[in-house]
Amino acid sequence: MTGIWKTWMTIWAWGVVAFGGLLAAGAFPGVYKPAHTLLTLFGSLPDGGAILSDRAMRFSVGLMGVVTMGWGLTIAFLLPVISAAGAKGWRALTLALIIWYVIDGIISIATGFGLNAVSNTAFAIAYFIPLLASGALRAS
Repeated sequence: MTGIWKTWMTIWAWGVVAFGGLLAAGAFPGVYKPAHTLLTLFGSLPDGGAILSDRAMRFSVGLMGVVTMGWGLTIAFLLPVISAAGAKGWRALTLALIIWYVIDGIISIATGFGLNAVSNTAFAIAYFIPLLASGALRAS
């Protein structure tokens, strides 16, 4: 993957890191508002809900955020290795993304946060655009 598609994928990976940072901020009462708004929206909760008032919930959302950051950082730092591996590397990353997508979607819907599955779809599409447009999945 080269050119604009490589740049797109790099921005996509750092976007994952940024989204994780937003969630991680949910652990801290002074800066949790963006995460609170997102969770309220995704869960169709009443505005001003107390979703992050519980310490255990702040821990869970914060931990989910740093795990998401770790996932994004891993992808960002491994993009050169994945590209060097060619189609085999891209297939491995794509399989991991598909597995995440299915599991996360099931959990999102089962827990009443179906809009998260919608945002996951947008996230996956943003991954597949450069992947397919660049031909990275073709045997090299």
